[in-house]
Amino acid sequence: MTKTTVRDVPVERERGSADTPRAVGTGRAFAIMLLITGAAGLLASWIITIDKFKLLEDPSFQPACSLNPVVSCGNIMKSDQASVFGFPNPMLGLVAYAIVIGVGMSLLARGSFPRWYWLTFNAGTLFGVGFVTWLQFQSLYRINSLCLWCCLAWVATIVMFWYVTSLNVRKGFLPAPSWLRGFFGEFTWVLPVVHIGVIGMLILTRWWDFWTS
Repeated sequence: MTKTTVRDVPVERERGSADTPRAVGTGRAFAIMLLITGAAGLLASWIITIDKFKLLEDPSFQPACSLNPVVSCGNIMKSDQASVFGFPNPMLGLVAYAIVIGVGMSLLARGSFPRWYWLTFNAGTLFGVGFVTWLQFQSLYRINSLCLWCCLAWVATIVMFWYVTSLNVRKGFLPAPSWLRGFFGEFTWVLPVVHIGVIGMLILTRWWDFWTS
């Protein structure tokens, strides 16, 4: 009689598919990435929310991050775009980034989630990156001011979006050719770096005269 030792428990697979796992966890690094980006976004949302309430109480209040005519959080907070849904935008961030932290904590505790969960999470990050892209356009070309705390939230959202998308592609939850899976497996970091770099270049060129004066 032979005795077989199971060293690793295989991930349960979707019925009818040999390649797509039913439930997926992640490595420690991915979980920590979600915790860091979620915490950064939550911090930014919290500070902006507090300053927004202070501004409502006292219209002459100047947030600490209002440093000059360009880097002026006060101008952003006073704009119509700062309350797209009828309440201050950062209040949405308080909820959304807290959820990200919760997912990160669950993964750190070796939790695993099904395909629908990861796709829903990906859809949430897609909404987030779409929303911050709209806010970036409004900030640069309509309000003509920057908010440093907003920039922190932008970076956090962009990073989490690309890494969550990468996970879904690599695990087969999002259909993609093998070369794209390979790219995400090796070079996911390139996408947020390029994305953030493009935004940085837009900011640099938008106020080039101010930065160089």
